[in-house]
Amino acid sequence: QVQLAESGGGLVQAGGSLRLSCRLSGGPFSTYVMGWFRQAPGKEREFVAAISVDGSTTYYAESVKGRFTGSRDNGKNTVHLQMNSLKPEETGVYFCAADQILGGSTWNRLLPHDWGQGTQVTVSS
Repeated sequence: QVQLAESGGGLVQAGGSLRLSCRLSGGPFSTYVMGWFRQAPGKEREFVAAISVDGSTTYYAESVKGRFTGSRDNGKNTVHLQMNSLKPEETGVYFCAADQILGGSTWNRLLPHDWGQGTQVTVSS
């Protein structure tokens, strides 16, 4: 069972930026598709981004395209999510996720297997 540990959440004003990080331990990082989901208060968890095992392809939710950038460092077992131009409605808990089987293109309709505990992102208006 792998473990995922997120960091980098916090409070930011609308229009600001945050960078989330997630480190995977207990498994071969380079074999996992990595990515992010988020859950706003009172809403269902939703897909944000998924990054292929070699980092060459990143899939994004339509709502974050052009503002969020996913990346990974296979040498450090870490994945990042750079979030720019944040909006108040993007407040919520951001979860790191990992899966060895599901391709990143499926993450908008299928849930990956492994999850972190989440990190809070609050965007003030």
